[in-house]
Amino acid sequence: MLMITGATGALGKLVTARLADRDDVVLGTRDPAPGERRVDFDDPASLDFTGVDTLLVISAGAAEDDVVIARHDAAISAAEKAGVRHLVYTSLSGDGDHLTYALAHRWTERRLRASSLKWTVLRNGLYAEFLAAIAAPGPDGTIAAPLGTGRLAAVAREDLAEAAVRVATAPAAHEGRTYELVGEHAIGGADLAAALDGSYEPDSLAATRAALIGAGQALPFQVPMLMSTYSAVTAGFLDGTALARNDLRTLLGRAPSPAIEAYVRAVRG
Repeated sequence: MLMITGATGALGKLVTARLADRDDVVLGTRDPAPGERRVDFDDPASLDFTGVDTLLVISAGAAEDDVVIARHDAAISAAEKAGVRHLVYTSLSGDGDHLTYALAHRWTERRLRASSLKWTVLRNGLYAEFLAAIAAPGPDGTIAAPLGTGRLAAVAREDLAEAAVRVATAPAAHEGRTYELVGEHAIGGADLAAALDGSYEPDSLAATRAALIGAGQALPFQVPMLMSTYSAVTAGFLDGTALARNDLRTLLGRAPSPAIEAYVRAVRG
């Protein structure tokens, strides 16, 4: 049996849609529908992985580091206890260590390596769809996100879902592997604006931070997460060139989808 946790998130939904015709797949969610299992990383007592051969853990990273670490530790410990054979974990790309949210991912990778489980790590690059959220044009068509002249090796979420399915449904071929999965063609603010027939006039990091705080919509831990993303792109750390390899094309068996097209679709809804 293959279990998918985090199935209600954006990536999880794409993964489960690809596996909808299989009767050996079960979903683990906080609010399970009939046929699903209750899996709440904040409630270790709910982490029953009995009968699960392969567990796909889509990272539960929307929280402070100590919370995320506790969640992932509980999931790995429960998998060990239940006799799960193989755990597949969606992590963060290797060039993302300058991001404030990298620590919990690296901790989880280390915990997996020290576990009794067979494992595979999928180091996902930042989604093109996430870029649409943090670098969307304003009402006048101007993109003001503080990306400077930096570029991001963004990746279409559909491609990451396909890669996860390929690994999780044939895990033995990927045992002990860590895959770097980023886009092949990095894109910057000017590229985003051109694709939307708009303009790119980036604000400063200080102005953007003030706007985020002033809007009052971001949780306290989210502001530094977003600002570190802008900073890392601006400084050129997320353009993919620092990675020794990119495994996305190999796992897909085809050319990756153009990230700029995924960005435009997400912006236009």
